[in-house]
Amino acid sequence: MKAGGFSITLVESPDIKIIGVGEGTWPTMRSSLERMGVSETDLFKHCDAAFKQGGKFAGWTTGAADDAYYHPLMLPHGFAQVNLVPHWLQRTNTQSFCDFVTPQGRLCDDGLAPKLITSPEYKGLANYAYHLDAGKFAPFLAQHCTQKLGVRHVLANIVSVDQAESGDIRGVLTKEAGEIRGDLFIDCSGFNALLIGKTLGVGFKDCGDILFCDTALASQVPYLTPDDPMPSQTIATAQDAGWIWDICLPTRRGVGYVYSSRHTNEEAARETLQKYIGPQSRDLPIRKIPIRSGHRQTFWKNNCVAIGLAGGFLEPLESSAIVLVELSAKLLAEQMPANRHVMDIVAKRFNDVTMYRWGRIIDFLKLHYVLTRRTDSAFWRDNVDPATIPDRLKELLELWKFHPPWFFDEFDRLEEVFPAASYQYVLYGMGFASESSPEDVVDTGLQAARMRQETERQTQDLRGRLPANRDLLNKIREYGLQPV
Repeated sequence: MKAGGFSITLVESPDIKIIGVGEGTWPTMRSSLERMGVSETDLFKHCDAAFKQGGKFAGWTTGAADDAYYHPLMLPHGFAQVNLVPHWLQRTNTQSFCDFVTPQGRLCDDGLAPKLITSPEYKGLANYAYHLDAGKFAPFLAQHCTQKLGVRHVLANIVSVDQAESGDIRGVLTKEAGEIRGDLFIDCSGFNALLIGKTLGVGFKDCGDILFCDTALASQVPYLTPDDPMPSQTIATAQDAGWIWDICLPTRRGVGYVYSSRHTNEEAARETLQKYIGPQSRDLPIRKIPIRSGHRQTFWKNNCVAIGLAGGFLEPLESSAIVLVELSAKLLAEQMPANRHVMDIVAKRFNDVTMYRWGRIIDFLKLHYVLTRRTDSAFWRDNVDPATIPDRLKELLELWKFHPPWFFDEFDRLEEVFPAASYQYVLYGMGFASESSPEDVVDTGLQAARMRQETERQTQDLRGRLPANRDLLNKIREYGLQPV
């Protein structure tokens, strides 16, 4: 490493295609891109990007036709001042928890965008992330990083790895560019895990006993007309052996079935996906993608850090894979060791934080399954088996029967991947029963009433001002957003 800084070389195989399963992101992507100096207008224009305001989960609780709830990206109104869950539990109407605490579910119902054409880049009237074409996003970022951030980009295939006697990696030998040496290596070699797994021998912790889905069938579905409506939420529709994602980009939909091969076979899964897509599915290619749920037993060993698929992967239910890449890269940048002497100290800190994050993501994804009341297939029945539920999640579910999650109550890290609000949206979207009595809301009644009034005022205001999702995207591509 150079004194006062470092240089970055990206070695990328020209022969390995981008997997591109997940096309949904988390709101952290906005701050990540803004810090990198990426133009949000360029993102929309060059990556077939669209807005994402949350997730809609259909059929997860009972499987009935009207069974659906939202996990929006906006926090409940006044989240840091008062916990609105006890007040919602005392309600006398049938309003959903989401609608009780935030406008965003109704914005999604109306097909609205989260901002105006006059809103500056990365700023919105409602919180948002992105849906995007991963195949276009990767080269877009590569171009930005090489042209504006000084990253050296080498297109070459790695044929061997050179290790020192200490176990550190000295360099990689490539077919096209010879040997490339470095002080710190980030393993982004995907499921292959060339450095962290094959070279350094770090084991893999399989989580298939908790999260059953191990296969995805993915397809790209064209719109029937150029003006087809564009939902600004990821739609996850439960099926007999898994769930189907439906993500709308400006030019197409990304649709795929994530399923458990222990509970169905590929032929039946294809039929399920084709039935969901409709008659046009007969002419569409469908790609099969294996999923091995789990993560490395350690993420930073010697002078090698695994980020992305090399570190692990889970089903793409809540865009967790992409947000982990962001958070890991941010942590590495903030904790970049000054020299090899302190690297192991930094590595321990990185491993502790990253292991915690993986555990919490597994808990959160499993939460979507354990709250189901579906008994119509073995997949759903098996998911509520206590033997498949992590111990920490079991304890929290017991606690939440009497003490609804709120703010820092059960979330003790500064940068939680999914905050307490996310747990609230899933728990009470799926009808979780927390005990509540009138005494629980006496002290905060007036405060909660003001929050409720403000939520309703904001809801009516935004529904009257925000444009349709597709209309705003068309304007952005034509006129652009205001640079920050």
